Amino acid sequence: MNFLRDLRVLMIIHIPSHLYPKQIQTMKYIHALAILCATAFTFSHVAARKPNFVYIMVDDAGYGDFSCFGQQHFKTPSVDRMATEGMKFTDFYAASTVCAPSRCSLMTGVHTGHALVRGNREVQPEGQAPLADSALTMPEVLGKAGYVSGMFGKWGLGAPGSEGDPMNQGFDRFYGYNCQRQAHNFYPTHLWSDRSKVELNRKSYSHSLIAEECLKFIRKNKDKPFFCYAPFTIPHAAMQAPEEHVVPWRKKFQEFEDVKGKYGGAVINNPVAAFAGMMTILDHDVGRILDLLNELGIAKDTLVIFTSDNGPHKEGGHKPDFFDSNGPLRGYKRDLYEGGIRVATVAWWPNTVKPGSTSSHVATGWDVLPTFCDLAGIKTPKNLDGVSFAPTLRGEKKKQAKRDHLYWEFHEQGGKQAIRKGKWKAVRLNVRKNPDNPIELYDLSKDIGETKNLADKHPDLIKEMARLMSDSRTVNPTFRLFR
Repeated sequence: MNFLRDLRVLMIIHIPSHLYPKQIQTMKYIHALAILCATAFTFSHVAARKPNFVYIMVDDAGYGDFSCFGQQHFKTPSVDRMATEGMKFTDFYAASTVCAPSRCSLMTGVHTGHALVRGNREVQPEGQAPLADSALTMPEVLGKAGYVSGMFGKWGLGAPGSEGDPMNQGFDRFYGYNCQRQAHNFYPTHLWSDRSKVELNRKSYSHSLIAEECLKFIRKNKDKPFFCYAPFTIPHAAMQAPEEHVVPWRKKFQEFEDVKGKYGGAVINNPVAAFAGMMTILDHDVGRILDLLNELGIAKDTLVIFTSDNGPHKEGGHKPDFFDSNGPLRGYKRDLYEGGIRVATVAWWPNTVKPGSTSSHVATGWDVLPTFCDLAGIKTPKNLDGVSFAPTLRGEKKKQAKRDHLYWEFHEQGGKQAIRKGKWKAVRLNVRKNPDNPIELYDLSKDIGETKNLADKHPDLIKEMARLMSDSRTVNPTFRLFR
């Protein structure tokens, strides 16, 4: 930068009138060259700037929980704004159907058949089964390229102080819940700030604190490339929101006033109104992030992706059928049917992502790491399952690499496997007792709700799906799928 300063000094040097003509001409040439060099340096510096990444992943929001994806009971103007000014993905999938494995696959770029963490597993007194030191995570990859990384929300991949602690997995800043169980209450006893416990004594609404720290991080790091990971906890099962945000919805949903919801120790009157209040709080804070990026003048340098970690839950008094939270899809959280894993996703990047565009490109959480590497000009780590969807974001459909299939496995409820291959979706249930249980087969191009099992009509395809289910996984002794 000293070079640039010196050139700028040359640009404003006064050429004395007493010089001879040839001397004056020479000085003019030097002056012009200085301007040219300074301009070229400036442009190259700007062009070389790596994009910022903001990844907002909310907790348990369904495909139909946003008005741009069909929600009718309340509006989500900020997420709608992202869709209007950016790209809506119709076929984007969460990496898993529950919290921890979805986060693990996102951070490491591999699916649940290869991931280190493949299920929710607690450790005491606080935390979950940790990511190992050997894991190569998104903030570690980006950090080697000069990115500063911050995480604001729910971690769930390693107890405080463990090898899986977010501060041991590449993050420079962390504020939020380490433990998923602690996140079951929006008025917790404490949160974590880096490696320090912040005592709250159930007096503060956690999401509001987390959102403020997220905004502080963006503001502080506006002049350098940053990765802001915002796994917000709303609208997880504890249907809690500050009363001022719930009151307007009590009038609209009076028929649920006598309904009580209970989760994580909290008892909530009219959880339907509380859910609507939570969603409006969430949407408002999404808007604050977009507004801040514009205010700081870095919106054109920043890709914002909004998504969910899995499909909608049915806990805490929440009524996903009333809200049509899964839209046209079958299933909920913990299902490998579309409703459990297909999630509302929007990408916003002014001057890069085409406004008002819609993509049916099939993408998923483990694609995010190679996508960010692609966009930042970073060499993608080896042995990932993900495929970059950067060409889709840029509107370069012909350059978009295709994949053969997507694979999921889930260890609860008897064990489940699923494959998406083109228009076909295969689901196998209760594999713990019998790994060779019958496979269900659906044509998503005609039956997005997975209502017609076509397995009997396509025996060859069923054999192919069975082979893929076997070949797409490795054994993980901590998370056993089969007996």
